[in-house]
Amino acid sequence: MTYFKYKNKDIYYKEYSNCGEPLILLHGNTASSVMFELLLPLYTPYFKVILIDFLGNGKSERVDDFAKEMWYDQALQTIALIEHLGYEKVNLLGTSGGAYTALNAALERPDLIKKVIADSFDGRDFHQGWMSGLIRDRVQAVHDPQASQFYAWCQGDDWKDIVEKDTMALVRYVKENVPIYHHPLKNLQVPYLMVGSVEDELLRNDLEEEYHGIADEVGHGMIEMYPHGEHPMVLSNAEAFALSAKAFFQS
Repeated sequence: MTYFKYKNKDIYYKEYSNCGEPLILLHGNTASSVMFELLLPLYTPYFKVILIDFLGNGKSERVDDFAKEMWYDQALQTIALIEHLGYEKVNLLGTSGGAYTALNAALERPDLIKKVIADSFDGRDFHQGWMSGLIRDRVQAVHDPQASQFYAWCQGDDWKDIVEKDTMALVRYVKENVPIYHHPLKNLQVPYLMVGSVEDELLRNDLEEEYHGIADEVGHGMIEMYPHGEHPMVLSNAEAFALSAKAFFQS
């Protein structure tokens, strides 16, 4: 297994294929890079795919607590990986919480990022009732065999501790008014594609309207909404999503 150092801690990553431009896939909260492994055949013929487990997740070193600006810290981890590998420009595909990470990385270092896909995320802020829904869903998930199996698959035997720490970090965003984006989103310079589904029950009901609001505010953005599909789109509409990603990154 391959690791690099970030703040004296070991972060796991793995590279696949040598075809095309580098593409880093960024997992969401409570997940890890294993969620992308079944999708690799859809991407490796066209891109040099890099997977990463953010600190405290998957095969990476554990932490006592996630950073206050968790998605910004994950963006810095992503940037550190790019610099470790010596890439001049990379594409980012972030899903769910990883979408916030991808956008934060592009805001922080636009010189390193070519294009971004932000999949299945809530936009500029958290929708009303987001925190109460999060806590309810996490409590239910811990006792749901299918959800528990997913957590264990992504994280290992200590998945309950990771889910609890992640939930605390997300709640802190709301209670302490922690900014989702370290820099104003309107400063985003790189081309970006926002993807979502009208059926995604984990996100705001007016998701498409929110995406259009971002595009109007930031400019130079694209939107792709699916009429069907569960959270996140990169998994539930895997083949169609991969075709759209290929077209976007290679255009």
